[in-house]
Amino acid sequence: MLYAADAVDFQLENQREILDKHIGGYRQYKLQEPFCPTFISRNLCDMLGYAREELFCEGTDLYAAVVYPADRPVYESLLVRLSSGERAGTADYRIVRKDGSVLYVRDSMTAERWEDGTLVGHSVLTDITQIKTESEGLRFLNETVPCGIVRYTCEKNPKITYINEQMLKMMRFPKAKEGEIDYWELYKDNIYLMIPMEERRRFSRCLAKVGGEGETVSGELSVLRCDGTKARLYGWVTRGPGPQGKGEYQSVCIDVTERYLTKRMSQTDQYVKVLGNVYDKIFEYDFINQTVRYVYGSHSDALGRIQDIPMEMEEATARWIERSVSSDDRGAVKNFFRHILDQQAYENAGRPAPIEYRVQTKTGGTQAYSSIFLKIDTGIGLFCCRRIQNEREADSLRSENLSLKGLNENMREMVRHFTDGVAAFEVKGNDVTPLYASDNLCGFFGFERDEWLSMMQKSTSIREFVSRCGVDYEKFMDLLENGEASFAYFDVGTGTERQVKAICSKKSSDAFASRYVMLYHLDPVGKAANPSQKKIVIRTFGYFDVFVNDNPIAFRNKKAKELLALLVDRRGGYVSSEEAIGFLWENEAVNSVTLSRYRKEALRLKNTLEEYGISSIMESVDGKRRIIPERVQCDLFDYLSGKNTSAFKGSYLTNYSWAEKTLGELLNKHE
Repeated sequence: MLYAADAVDFQLENQREILDKHIGGYRQYKLQEPFCPTFISRNLCDMLGYAREELFCEGTDLYAAVVYPADRPVYESLLVRLSSGERAGTADYRIVRKDGSVLYVRDSMTAERWEDGTLVGHSVLTDITQIKTESEGLRFLNETVPCGIVRYTCEKNPKITYINEQMLKMMRFPKAKEGEIDYWELYKDNIYLMIPMEERRRFSRCLAKVGGEGETVSGELSVLRCDGTKARLYGWVTRGPGPQGKGEYQSVCIDVTERYLTKRMSQTDQYVKVLGNVYDKIFEYDFINQTVRYVYGSHSDALGRIQDIPMEMEEATARWIERSVSSDDRGAVKNFFRHILDQQAYENAGRPAPIEYRVQTKTGGTQAYSSIFLKIDTGIGLFCCRRIQNEREADSLRSENLSLKGLNENMREMVRHFTDGVAAFEVKGNDVTPLYASDNLCGFFGFERDEWLSMMQKSTSIREFVSRCGVDYEKFMDLLENGEASFAYFDVGTGTERQVKAICSKKSSDAFASRYVMLYHLDPVGKAANPSQKKIVIRTFGYFDVFVNDNPIAFRNKKAKELLALLVDRRGGYVSSEEAIGFLWENEAVNSVTLSRYRKEALRLKNTLEEYGISSIMESVDGKRRIIPERVQCDLFDYLSGKNTSAFKGSYLTNYSWAEKTLGELLNKHE
């Protein structure tokens, strides 16, 4: 028994020796107010250069005095956490040795409760000064170089694993205060919260490319700051190894918001300057800040009071539609803007989206407008409006193919034909600066889109500019002299000869004054609309529909579609305005109101057919219209001619009640 007691005493003494000399910076704590050490090891005294009595006094925490003043909250927070029930915790902070030198230490503490209920903490200090010193240079760069750094997981909704101080400043994350929401905690679980809706698809495609092909992708992107504003960042994304060997995305970026806004404003001003020769009113849609501004108006009106004042995009657009657009056209205009505000127009590679509608006037009447939406970049678009003189005059002007008097009016009318290409550039002296071009017209000039974009930043001599598109230099100079010209070229994409129409702003007495040229594709009658190039199928048995190259025409207006069905029902015979009104508005008399309404529907039908490149299937003479049967494939025509005797199944133009007479004829023939 004596031997056993001696062995226990020896073991206890040996444990004290280990704790005192061999466990780095060991101390024992009473984790109850007031916090104070109950044991200080010799190892800790040697680490700090103090004698034990200088660090240990029962009931007093002398050790806290050697903790670096700025780091004491970190040290105290560790004690509080363990006293509240945590079993273990760590904290990194600095301590000041007796000679004044500073050590970085990692304090690892575990808590246990003794049999008498006392909560005790066991602390071990590890000297991490060397590690901290080696990383200090990197930390300095990280905090001082104006680059945001973000690392995030490769999940469907990536979680942020690291973000540096600069990025937090760029994103305007506030410092979390006690009792307030920690916004950073919300954002770090899904990086898409930083990406605005209009950019999420592009950002997702970027990550897919980086993750799938292992490439590094660079470019500009709009981000959503914590305060609700938007910023423009330039940077790159790559994929590298992350913690525990899992791959992660890594991004480095800089804030280019100011440069982007300045450049975009300058670019938009150039477009507005050119388009102002064509349109009466221009509105700038800013998808970065979700605002709309009235930026140009050639006529003084009520809108002049709000010129250049940003308004909330959706609210202002909805208010304008309700207050100004005719009730008959509101549905179409709302649908038009729904696609734009949903960013669907931005998937259209710069192709202008046209629409016609009527606006209510102060006198109680209506004024017809034609408008397009032009894409400037992923953040900016221009909604451009022009007045139509009146339905009869506009129809005759279009049939005369741009025979208006005066260059400015020619420009206004020609923009109506912008359905598959538009370009603009500035001519000053003997130099040219491109301002805008959709992809298909870049090809006409012989440039790739990237080349065109780089040329927009500088001036190019006229001779060099036209040398790659096959246009004679002399003919281009004639354009500048006469104000308009047409250029023919072979379009490899369609295998056909096409034409580009060019119009130029007025010549000034100042030879070096800026002039602006706009171009658009002009398909000669009978070429782009030739049935040999496009397959046009009309279905009348059942519901009425029209297909171009197997794609259905999406008619924007029911009455315009019904008018075409009526022309088909006549099988090539002319339909007068009065006859058409009798069918389309059965219960209304023929008067100035219904005649105006009919002309508008006829104009809408003509525009729809032009949009699909099949305007030649309809002919108009002195206000009468007919379809040209030879230019379409129609089940009705084939059935009556005996080409397809099995096509009719007992239904015909189910959409329209006036088709019952022809249905009766077909049933008799079928029997």
